[in-house]
Amino acid sequence: MSTQSPNRLLSLDVFRGLTIAGMVLVNNPGTWSSIYWPLEHAEWHGWTPTDLIFPFFLFIVGVSITLAFGRRVEEGGVTRSLYLKVIKRSLIIFGLGLFLNGFPYFHLSDIRIPGVLQRIAICYLIASLIFLSTRIRTQAIIAGSLLIIYCIVMTRVAAPGFAAGDLTKEGSIASFIDRVLLGPHIWKQGKVYDPEGLLSTIPAIATTLLGILTGHWLRTERSQFEKVAGLFVGGAVLVMIGWAWNPFFPINKSLWTSSYVLFTAGLALQLLALCYWLIDIKGYRRWAWPFVVFGVNAIALFVGTGLMVKLMSLIKVPQGDGTRTSSQGWIFHNLFLSWASPVNASLAYAIAFILLWLFLMWLLYRKRIIIKV
Repeated sequence: MSTQSPNRLLSLDVFRGLTIAGMVLVNNPGTWSSIYWPLEHAEWHGWTPTDLIFPFFLFIVGVSITLAFGRRVEEGGVTRSLYLKVIKRSLIIFGLGLFLNGFPYFHLSDIRIPGVLQRIAICYLIASLIFLSTRIRTQAIIAGSLLIIYCIVMTRVAAPGFAAGDLTKEGSIASFIDRVLLGPHIWKQGKVYDPEGLLSTIPAIATTLLGILTGHWLRTERSQFEKVAGLFVGGAVLVMIGWAWNPFFPINKSLWTSSYVLFTAGLALQLLALCYWLIDIKGYRRWAWPFVVFGVNAIALFVGTGLMVKLMSLIKVPQGDGTRTSSQGWIFHNLFLSWASPVNASLAYAIAFILLWLFLMWLLYRKRIIIKV
């Protein structure tokens, strides 16, 4: 098995790099009004390839927890300092998310509290504490229980003024809880719900726990072929269960439904198996170096691109008619829209954005700089 360190799996870094590259791609089109459908989220129920990115990342977080802490747990090395390390890292990631949400004006009266990094922080914290405090069987029971309990709450508990089982943007119990507890601090575009809200974080923790269980499998003494076969078969089973659950509790990213958890975890297992087979078994690694570069500094990439986008919106460029436009808008219109159709120009801009950040991340990688939080 090829790793960069005793606890680092190269195929997992590639999987992480693929995922974060996809996240940057879909988050940075040239214009939001012209996007190919696979690069958009599903309107509500259902899924697109874009809806796979975030659960893949949480799944990877879970696998990484097992690989990072597994040996210490087995050797009885779980100490108070380790718990404090987990808590500190979670607080830093959560703080980075709040910083991105508030930058540059930091209007605390209505700053969005939830977010991608905030959910990662919470899931990492709770899943790590569960991993450090329980055995594998208990972890599996907790993951399954969270999905069942969440399904029961979402389908049997009614939000005031709505029927039980209402899964619309405004009528779900998850959306109601976000409006009541978060008030003006929810996602502005959602208005009546937050896609990284409070109640829907419960099944997101289950996604992370499924990654932890996968990490256990990868740490066994089985052969590489047994491991990759287990990943493929396990992934197929989860996809089928998630799809079978869909008619009763629809696949939905914003609500992070239980069917969505199983369906996306199954696909994550399939993609991880493919990376594991290509890289760790067959040794085909040359194609993967850009994703390794992204994967080892994934959080830095996410934060850096987020800050760059906000700064580009602040920097204004004079137009010929006397008006001023954002530097991002000027670059898109003059360097991309001038030679391509809107949808292709938008995609070309996103690809160029990724290539720019690949170069910046490569500069860190070649100096062996890994920014840890």
